[in-house]
Amino acid sequence: MAQSIFVLYEHASGYGLFRVKEFEEVGMLQPEVEAGVTDLSKFKTVVNLTAFSPFKSGTNALDNMNSISEGVLHDDLRLFIETNVPKSSKKQKVILGVGDSKIGASITEEMKVSCQHTGIVPEIIRGIRVHFHNLVKGLTEISASKAQLGLGHSYSRAKVKFNVNRVDNMIIQSIALLDQLDKNINTFAMRIREWYSYHFPELVKIVNDNHMYCRVAKLVKNRKEFTEEKIAELEEIVMDEAVVKAICDASKSSMGMDISVIDLINIEMFATKVISLVEYRKSLSEYLKSKMAACAPNLSSLIGEQVGARLIAHAGSLTNLAKYPASTVQILGAEKALFRALKTRGNTPKYGLIFHSTFIGRAGAKNKGRISRYLANKCSIASRIDCFSDIPTSVYGEFMRQQVEDRLKFYETGEAPKKNVDVMHEAMLEAAVVQEKLSKKQKKKKKKDKKRKLEEAGDEADTTVNTTMDTTADSSMLEEPPKKKKKKKHQDAEGESEANVTMETSQEITDDTPSKKKKKKKKNKQEN
Repeated sequence: MAQSIFVLYEHASGYGLFRVKEFEEVGMLQPEVEAGVTDLSKFKTVVNLTAFSPFKSGTNALDNMNSISEGVLHDDLRLFIETNVPKSSKKQKVILGVGDSKIGASITEEMKVSCQHTGIVPEIIRGIRVHFHNLVKGLTEISASKAQLGLGHSYSRAKVKFNVNRVDNMIIQSIALLDQLDKNINTFAMRIREWYSYHFPELVKIVNDNHMYCRVAKLVKNRKEFTEEKIAELEEIVMDEAVVKAICDASKSSMGMDISVIDLINIEMFATKVISLVEYRKSLSEYLKSKMAACAPNLSSLIGEQVGARLIAHAGSLTNLAKYPASTVQILGAEKALFRALKTRGNTPKYGLIFHSTFIGRAGAKNKGRISRYLANKCSIASRIDCFSDIPTSVYGEFMRQQVEDRLKFYETGEAPKKNVDVMHEAMLEAAVVQEKLSKKQKKKKKKDKKRKLEEAGDEADTTVNTTMDTTADSSMLEEPPKKKKKKKHQDAEGESEANVTMETSQEITDDTPSKKKKKKKKNKQEN
């Protein structure tokens, strides 16, 4: 049975179908084909263009490429193959060469066309890719490269698009910034403590908190000028009368040196900067909480926002964290200790970043490894639920947190916790109810948005109609010159004069006719 092979090539400008010369010849001369791919004259003897179907628009091209990358047969491609690829017969078998096995399988399944993606087909496709602009009439190298660049940008842009509210990149950046802010605030606060201690050394022992120390230093300034008027403001900052009294007593009998006004101004400016940094850190932590609640609600409710954010940042993304097994999540962040233990053949670490959670600190020394293993297991489950669920809720995280609490009680008291099957069944039922409520809210929001858009469109249409009516009226007023009005008046006057003339003539005619009749009657009387 003779075989005829066709090769399907997907370009940014459209679909191309090429007919290859006899399969036996090409198969025997495969090394020659590989060498002659770069030569256009030799390649044209092997391959001929049979059909080319350009894409209608850029969106159509993107739609086709997305379906091809997913291995789905697009309607345009189905129509192209149906119209241009001949059907196999008893005498001749038709084989369609494709670049990807997925699209080949879908074509074979849906259209009953035998496809091939191995053997000579990759070399033929490589040659078509090199000489495509020369094989298709009307297509230049510049236009082909522009089409490829535009489609590449739109394809990558479409792939990058995702739900804005579930972006884990912002979590990674915010937790990194939060750690950096903690370091900077600590170093700056130590600098203020050392600087202001030259003037008021006793304040360091009285006030321990860095933020509070900066605020007190900004308020007190020169200790010799500290009066009772500032005591009320100091109480608002410190929130403790005993500490306020200790500061007042220490300011009167301090061993510090005198300080100039310029030095106090610089200390005050630096203290304000540190206070603003502390306030910004608070707002950033709130922002991180909101982002974690939107992106990974179960993980944040299970282990906390900051620890969950550190796990996501260390893994690279929430998807990567979801792919990790529980054993990897357990030692995530302790890689150095792990490899050191493997080298020295010592004990491997029991926990990494999850050590910062409250559960491991509350567990006993014997049970720290056990609870860390259990917690890592729950963290991996929570991250998978957050990553792959359509409507994320914190129900599973809350139930798993309670499971960890029960496990801690079991280690301490021996009280048996609930079975995992029962707990997950309850969590599924509650999550289904919550998801229904959220889906209803989303539908209502969509309806409201549609109504608002329709109302805005209607208002815009009304305004455009009014503006067009006003403009037409203005244009008609502008187009009618005063001369035409005068002409109309002149015509009306002429018509009135003509009408008067006709009336007068008609009256004269009516007046003349009876006079003639009277004359005739007189003549008749005289004759008689």
